[in-house]
Amino acid sequence: MAEKYKKAAKAAKLNKDKMACNKPKKTPGHKTKSHVVKACDNGKEKIVRFGQQGVTGAGKNPKTAKDKARKKSYYARHNAQDSKPSKMSARYWSHKVKW
Repeated sequence: MAEKYKKAAKAAKLNKDKMACNKPKKTPGHKTKSHVVKACDNGKEKIVRFGQQGVTGAGKNPKTAKDKARKKSYYARHNAQDSKPSKMSARYWSHKVKW
């Protein structure tokens, strides 16, 4: 009986071949990351997990001062580099999907 519960608790293994390129999807069953995407660029493919589980971003157009401050704080922490993030990075997808 205990084996049944152990199998259910494991996260589903992703099949990279069946995933669409550059289409992020939510992963509510993952213990730490909220999204996953198969990033494709110049013939390369990579599975990228990103986003903190249970936390919503401020969105593209934050309305309240609190959300504006959260977005500003997020970008201050994650944009330390002056370079533009690569499509193969978690930073790129997190900015695009959650913030």
